[in-house]
Amino acid sequence: MKKRFLSTIAIAGAAAMALTACSSDSDAGSSDAADGGGGGDVITVGFAQTGSESGWRSANTESMKTAFSSENGFELVFNAADNDTAAQIAAVRSFINQGVDAIVIAPIVEDGWDDVLQEASDAGIPVILEDRTVSASEDLYAAWIGLDFEQEGVTAGEWAAAEFGDTETNMVVLEGTTGSAPANDRATGFDSAIEGTMITKIDSQTGDFTRDGGKSVMEGFIQNYGVDGIDLVYAHNDDMALGAIEAIEAAGAVPGEDIKIISIDAVHDGMQALVDGKINYIVECNPLLGDLVAAAVTGVVNGEDVEAVQYVEDLAFDQAAAEEALPDRKY
Repeated sequence: MKKRFLSTIAIAGAAAMALTACSSDSDAGSSDAADGGGGGDVITVGFAQTGSESGWRSANTESMKTAFSSENGFELVFNAADNDTAAQIAAVRSFINQGVDAIVIAPIVEDGWDDVLQEASDAGIPVILEDRTVSASEDLYAAWIGLDFEQEGVTAGEWAAAEFGDTETNMVVLEGTTGSAPANDRATGFDSAIEGTMITKIDSQTGDFTRDGGKSVMEGFIQNYGVDGIDLVYAHNDDMALGAIEAIEAAGAVPGEDIKIISIDAVHDGMQALVDGKINYIVECNPLLGDLVAAAVTGVVNGEDVEAVQYVEDLAFDQAAAEEALPDRKY
């Protein structure tokens, strides 16, 4: 999360997160509209999602679709951009042309949003940012709702420092999408937490938050440094960590033992890998933001005061905590 947000942070209440369970995102690449319904006036919302690059993203999409259902009084126009920034901006322009009541964006990257956000403002259409932030002026959107990515990195880094900081440790990093807020902030937070330790970052490359990307980048790291030359992997999300596990096992090594792994997200597959000892520590990034975003959209459209910044605090899990939490995990 950008530093400028920190002075206005509003902690979302736990009751606001009593959300429904998520299933896989079967139509994340399409554009569709739900039937209108519910009491009172139907609110038409255009939602520009990043894509369906990870289990986290699928859970986030399902949470949003559930919250913006016709039963709740919404008509949802959904578009997933397959991590193509130009396509996502084009989708937002399409929403403006359709004259929707509000626009929700999970921006793929932070930069490049000034013009289209100004167009939405000129058209009198409020914009809510979900999950990720932008570098555009805060006057161009009504609210941001998401997670403190930098703190997630700090939490992961503090665990790494406590576990490995007094020992010479060679670390590689699987970065998220280049230019995205979570990739930028998780790197900043982690680096600040391990400063002054004996952990050395020997390489860092993007895996685009995908399992295939994490596997491919990890294969390259192993080829360059050998299994014995890598002690620790810091993955910006679980899907890349799961890809790294595949690469480590293919190289004849044992993930979680020969090479330790720290990850962020705490989706079901990642938590299972933690229980199985293949990942060593996971910091949560809760994807179930739909109810909070829907409440903000309703408030803005109705002319009510809405907190400009809302974020959900994250948990963190070692193996024992993951074993306890996994049976009731909603994502």
